[in-house]
Amino acid sequence: MSLVQQMVEAHPRPAAFDTARLVACIEACFTCAQTCASCSDACLGESEVMVACVRRCADCSDVCVATGRILSRQTEFEPAVARAIVQACRAACEACAAECERHAHHHEHCRICAGACRECERACADVLEALG
Repeated sequence: MSLVQQMVEAHPRPAAFDTARLVACIEACFTCAQTCASCSDACLGESEVMVACVRRCADCSDVCVATGRILSRQTEFEPAVARAIVQACRAACEACAAECERHAHHHEHCRICAGACRECERACADVLEALG
């Protein structure tokens, strides 16, 4: 059992929606945030200019951190706010994945990052479905 799941289950209030989807999305968000931060840094180290990739990765990382943090809070959960941030996260992940996929055949870090973004994008879609 992951620490995220332990914390969600230890919370004195029940999760606002399906615990498995909530935990999967929180974990995907934080994994994606770290992966995007690393990819952004790796892009800066490449000899070619990859400005768009650096930007998409930085934006995605920031949005994923915010989303993971907001979804981690269950006290006075506000579905409209959660829905909005999860939609933004899904959009940022889609944009970052698309950009990284353009470079994935030349840069392993972009291939890895695109995969993390697509996984987070799927987890966000699951949460949006659960939120209705």
